[in-house]
Amino acid sequence: MATKEHILIIGAGLCGSLLALRMAQLGYKVTLTEKRADLRKADLSAGRSINLALSNRGLKGLKLVGLEKEVESLCIPMHGRMLHDKKGETQLSSYSGREGEYINSISRTGLNALLLDKLETYPNVDLKFKNACTHVDLKQAKASFKTDDSDSMFTIEADYVIGTDGAGSVVRQQMEAERGFLFSHSQEFLTHGYKELTFPATKEGNYATEKGALHIWPRGENMLIALPNMDKSFTVTLFLAYEGGGYNFNNLTDEAIVEKYFKEVYPDAYKLMPDLKTEFFENPTAPLGTIRCFPWNYGKTLLMGDASHAIVPFYGQGMNASFEDVVEFDKHLSNADDDLKTAFQTFGQQRKTDADAIADLALDNFHEMKSHTAEDVFLAKRKLELEFEKEFPKDYFSKYSLVTFREDVPYSKAIKQGRAQDLVLQEMIRKNLFKPEMNLQEKLNLVLQVSKKAEDNELIFDL
Repeated sequence: MATKEHILIIGAGLCGSLLALRMAQLGYKVTLTEKRADLRKADLSAGRSINLALSNRGLKGLKLVGLEKEVESLCIPMHGRMLHDKKGETQLSSYSGREGEYINSISRTGLNALLLDKLETYPNVDLKFKNACTHVDLKQAKASFKTDDSDSMFTIEADYVIGTDGAGSVVRQQMEAERGFLFSHSQEFLTHGYKELTFPATKEGNYATEKGALHIWPRGENMLIALPNMDKSFTVTLFLAYEGGGYNFNNLTDEAIVEKYFKEVYPDAYKLMPDLKTEFFENPTAPLGTIRCFPWNYGKTLLMGDASHAIVPFYGQGMNASFEDVVEFDKHLSNADDDLKTAFQTFGQQRKTDADAIADLALDNFHEMKSHTAEDVFLAKRKLELEFEKEFPKDYFSKYSLVTFREDVPYSKAIKQGRAQDLVLQEMIRKNLFKPEMNLQEKLNLVLQVSKKAEDNELIFDL
C-alpha cells in the first residue's frame, strides 16, 4: 500500500494512540509525540487516573482497529450501580433490563499500552516520548518541541497536524491565540474536586467488596465511587466540594478530621481503606471541568478528543466519546475520498453538536449520582425502566441505555429523548398516574406517547 500524507499527532494518550493506529492502518505516515515518558516503562504517579468505564461507543472504536478481542482480557464487567447508604446497607441498580448489557472497568494504562504496542508493529509510525510541544504553525503543519532531558529544540514538519493533547492542549491554545474572537473557548469548573484512594485486596487475596458493580456512596452534595481492578483492588474516588458544608477539601487538613469524616459519612468504605490517611495526604486533589471550543480546525490543523471537548467523568463517557471521535472522523475521511482538509472541516462541524450533548449529559449525571440515586422517585423510575427494557427490549431504552449501549444513536438524540423520558416518568410517578389496573404494556404506551410530546417541546403539565 502506498504511503499517503504525513500526519503529526500531538498527544499519545488514548485518543491520540487510537487515531494514530487507524491512520497508520489507512496508509498514512504517522508521527505520534508525547510530552511524558512512555507509560509502558515509567513509574506513574498515583492519584491521577480516574478509572475508566469502557462501553459500546468505545468498543466501536477498538473494533474499528481490530482490537475488540484483545481488549477483553483487560476488562472487568460491571452490571450495575451498587448503592451504599450510611448504615452500610447496599442495593444493586442494574444498568439495563436487557441481557448482556454492561460496562467494563478497565485500566487506563493497560489500554493505552495495548494501543502503543500495536502501533509499534507498523513501519509507517514514529513514536516520540518526552518531547513537549511548545509551538504549532497551524497553517504550515509543523510544530516545535523541547526534549525532556535538555533545553534543545527541534521541529517536525508534516502535511497535517492533529492535536489530541488533552484538556490543557497546546494546540488549542495556539488556535485561540491566532484566531482571537473568531475562536470560541470556554472552561467551566465544578465547585468539586476529586481525590483517588484505594480498597486493597483482602489478606486472602480477594476483592474487598462485590467486583461486578460500580459502587456509589451518594451523600447529597458529595460522593464516593469505587471500580474494580485486575489486581483485586478497587480504585476509590472521592468527589467533594472545595468549600462549604460540614466537610470539604479545604477543611480536611489533618488525619484526625479525615478519619472522623470517613467514619461518619462512609463507614463501610472506611473499614476497607487501611491506607486512607496516607493516601489522602499523598495523592493530589484535582479539579473537574468542562471544555468547549469551536471551530476545531484551522489551516492544516484539527483538534480531537479532550483537546476539543473535555468533560467531567460522571457518565463514564470521556474515553468513549474520544474513541467515537476517531470512528466518526474515519467516516468523514472516507466520505471525502481521503481529502484531509475536507474531512477536518466536516468532522468538526458535525461532531460539535454531539460533543456538547455528552458534556451536558455528564453534568446531569453528576447531580444524579451524588444525590438522586438515593431518592425514592429515582429508584421507582429505574425499577419501571428496567421492567420496560426486560419485557420490551426493542421498544424502550432509558437515557442511560441510549448513551451507553446504543452506539448507533448520536449523543444529541440520546439527550433529547432521554431527558424527555426522565421528565415524564418522574412526573407520572410523583402524581400516581400509573393506575393499579394498568398492565406493563399500557404503562409503556402511555410513557412513549407523552415522552414524544415532551421531546417535541409540547406542554405536558396537564398530566
